[in-house]
Amino acid sequence: MTTVPATTALPAARKTSNLQRGRGDVPFAAWNYLWFAIFALLCVYPFWYLIVNSVSANDLSALGEVRIWPQGFHLSNYSQIMQLNGLSGAAMISLARTVIGTACTVLASAFLGFMFAQERMWKRSLMYRLVIVTMYFNAGLIPVYVTMKTLGLTNSFWVYILPAIVQPFNIILVKTYIESLPRSLQEAAEVDGASTLRIFFSIILPNTTPILATVAIFSAVAQWNSFQDTLLYITDQKLYSLQYMLYMFINQASSLAQAAQNAQGNLGAIASAASSQTPTSIRMTVAVIVVLPIVFVYPLFQRYFVKGIMLGAVKG
Repeated sequence: MTTVPATTALPAARKTSNLQRGRGDVPFAAWNYLWFAIFALLCVYPFWYLIVNSVSANDLSALGEVRIWPQGFHLSNYSQIMQLNGLSGAAMISLARTVIGTACTVLASAFLGFMFAQERMWKRSLMYRLVIVTMYFNAGLIPVYVTMKTLGLTNSFWVYILPAIVQPFNIILVKTYIESLPRSLQEAAEVDGASTLRIFFSIILPNTTPILATVAIFSAVAQWNSFQDTLLYITDQKLYSLQYMLYMFINQASSLAQAAQNAQGNLGAIASAASSQTPTSIRMTVAVIVVLPIVFVYPLFQRYFVKGIMLGAVKG
């Protein structure tokens, strides 16, 4: 009778177990890939639908006959919308408010999150609660408008920037992330005689890149897509944002008869630009113009996003 040594039997058993486990994982992995592929297509298709309808024949697009591939390809929708009077200036306003507003929000969120993470800060708990309570209570539209008017922010570019600098949710994320960093980093800098600002700029900022990238995404998307602040606080056409201009364009395209009767100033340009289009093609084209910049910017920060939102939301 032959006895198989234990040293030989165990590796063979392990190989058989690994082989069986590998075969069992194949259907599971295939199902996962199939499910995520379908989910990805469902997420991408709405954007693709907007694009193909914006470059297809307007009459076919209005009838809903364009679904997957462009039909009657043309780019005249974009060229006509780009001819809208004041559009270039509005695009610069939107770009400026997105860049400046995002930079200010990220810097303020980082500094306040850092200060609220310092146990020696005077009245830290009270100030932190006063900031957080604004997430749950709102004075209402009329008091906010009166405040903006009193501060001289109506018909001012800074109405886009100043009210959005302090965001409690972003401060919570940054504070929690900073508290997860090793305390020894700051203690070593303090022993070397570094000031609070030196610690913030030289130690904290370089080590909080993931959460700051997450905050930057939130702020940039909010700034770029916002148009209600223009609607409420701005009457000077030179300060109109791109989204507000396109919002007006959509409304006028949906009621061309009324736009033709009340055409004044830019409305005349709107009516003439929309005359060869349909409301459907205008909506599709405007949606693409608004969405594409964020779609191109998001991948630059995507690698930081998951790590930042997870570490900034859960402590420990």
